[in-house]
Amino acid sequence: MITKEKVLEALSQVDDPDLKKDLVTLNMIKDVKIDGKKVSFTVVLTTPACPMKEFIANACHNAIIHLVDETAEVDINMTANVTTKRPSTQEFLPGVRNIIAVASGKGGVGKSTVSANLAVAMAQTGAKVGLIDADIFGPSQPIMFGVENERLFISEKNGRQYMLPVEKYGVKLLSIGFLADPSQAIVWRGPMASKALQQLFNDAEWGELDYLFIDLPPGTSDIHLTLVGTVPVTGVVIVSTPQQVALADAKKGIAMFQMDSIKVPILGLVENMAYFTPKELPDKKYYIFGNGGCKRLAEDLGIPFLGEIPLVQSICDGGDMGIPVVHDIQHPAALPFLSLAGNVAQQIAIRNAKQAPTQKLETPSIN
Repeated sequence: MITKEKVLEALSQVDDPDLKKDLVTLNMIKDVKIDGKKVSFTVVLTTPACPMKEFIANACHNAIIHLVDETAEVDINMTANVTTKRPSTQEFLPGVRNIIAVASGKGGVGKSTVSANLAVAMAQTGAKVGLIDADIFGPSQPIMFGVENERLFISEKNGRQYMLPVEKYGVKLLSIGFLADPSQAIVWRGPMASKALQQLFNDAEWGELDYLFIDLPPGTSDIHLTLVGTVPVTGVVIVSTPQQVALADAKKGIAMFQMDSIKVPILGLVENMAYFTPKELPDKKYYIFGNGGCKRLAEDLGIPFLGEIPLVQSICDGGDMGIPVVHDIQHPAALPFLSLAGNVAQQIAIRNAKQAPTQKLETPSIN
């Protein structure tokens, strides 16, 4: 006879591959129901983008068949509750569960392209996603989302006015590009740029978000210090190409976030423009910028390697046309970004399970 106790005992033999504990101990099993030979339950994952979703479902199914009743009819509902280390009593951005910076040491490595496609890919998994274009002097996300002619609407709440982010492809987006003439250069000193970034946080109505991505400018600057002094950043994704000159700058960017005065977890390293695949030769890979540089750097620094993004024309065309290539999940070039989203979500869940909350710096400074 199948009982709830037997089902839970069997599922206690199934471990979460990332958290290294069983699903019952982690309180990930809900709504167990028994009706004769029919067994149904819900598995609550740490993210809808979990790359191990199918593996976990198969492991649960096998546990019931092998440890409870080989004739059981197993119905598993896979859902998710995105984890967070932000306190439920937070007053600043109360509905935002995770804040993730996307950074690079060097310009021109495709950080904004990766940010746009990563945000859209994450939204396609069912997560609630926002994106702030924090590259104050060179905002590109309005073009990449095809909303460069949009103007912001304002809502009033408790006597204050808030900007309403533009929504497209399932992503809430804010950029300084919405507030400035796109044909004019933005010529600001550091304090003015920092204040503009703070307004994108403080004076916007973000609502409920699982992930808020921040597309940072390249290098290490006032904007980066303003970010860690304004919000507690869950973690950082570093983007680089395989070239040694780019890797050297990426290493400096990683070192900045690991400084004792900052201490923001590094979620991992992404290798963009990893290889070139001609349209007419889809099975060929030409490593025109070097082979495996980011993977070796990640191994040397002991940080996760999040994946490779190829150099293909459709990715560039998508950015120029305002349609991120991952929006079409059937497109061959979408697969690396979907994989990247899963890996980033996985690292966020691991970070939230094993590390203390990031503390917002009250007076960020570097001596």
